[in-house]
Amino acid sequence: MPELSRFYNIVVKMIYSDDSQHHKPHFHVYYNEYEAAVGVDGELLAGKLPVKQFKLVQAWAAIHEDELYSAWNKAVKNIPFGRIEPLK
Repeated sequence: MPELSRFYNIVVKMIYSDDSQHHKPHFHVYYNEYEAAVGVDGELLAGKLPVKQFKLVQAWAAIHEDELYSAWNKAVKNIPFGRIEPLK
């Protein structure tokens, strides 16, 4: 699972061909023992994250929405995508 970004101990990844389970553009977030699937629009689709980290992820996703959609469109076609700037 390729890593998209990493900031404040939050790791964001996107899986190739991962359009069957959640049926919408999304990415996966890992923070300590927490895991979640988050829509590019910031919706929590599955899993859990602490509120503070979830808000950071939502802010990052809002800033990089176009890049996330571009990465998603590549990922579902099994085309490599690049990293996205972390939240600063």
